[in-house]
This record gives sequence, C-alpha cells and structure tokens, in this order.
Amino acid sequence: VLKIDDPVGASSVHMVNGIFGTLAVGIWGNVDGVAVGMLYGGGLHQLGIQALGAFSVAAWAGLTSAALFVGIKKTVGLRVTANEELIGLDLSEHKSEAYPGFQFFSNL
Repeated sequence: VLKIDDPVGASSVHMVNGIFGTLAVGIWGNVDGVAVGMLYGGGLHQLGIQALGAFSVAAWAGLTSAALFVGIKKTVGLRVTANEELIGLDLSEHKSEAYPGFQFFSNL
C-alpha cells in the first residue's frame, strides 16, 4: 500500500527504537533524573509529554519529507522507466555492468 523501499532496515532500526526510547523516559524516568516516569510514581503525565514529542517529530519528518519528495517528483522525477529497471541502473545510467562476474544472465 505505501510502497516503501527500505533495503537497509532504517525504519525498523531508527524509527521504532527512537519512538521506544522517547516513550521509555515516560515509563522508567526516575527521581534522580529530569523526569519521573510511571514506574516511579509520575503517573501518565510524563508519558503523555513524551508521546507528544514523538508525534511532533514524526509529523515534522513526514511533512518535510513529503514536501521534498513532491519537489523532486515535479522536477527530476522519483522513478526510472520500466525498461531501465529491467536492464539495470548500472547500464542505463553508467553504461557498464556493475558486477559482470557475478551475474548468471546478461543485462544486454
């Protein structure tokens, strides 16, 4: 549905763990630190503040990314042609095969 290409797993590494780390302050923040979390009697207040912060960062990243991608799509485009995908970007953009010794078929 979203057609997200994440070959290096950046979303699962950075987004999920960033959200968890942000919310963790609202759960495990202790009295020796800046914030008091739920487990130390702080209630839901600090967790709500942390959730608002995580949502704000997600909204900012989403809006700025959307603006950037719309600009790129309108100017140079985000996708290559179907033919360029079939022959490979190494040939269509650089006019040479990237790994000729490791292929079992020819892109030509």
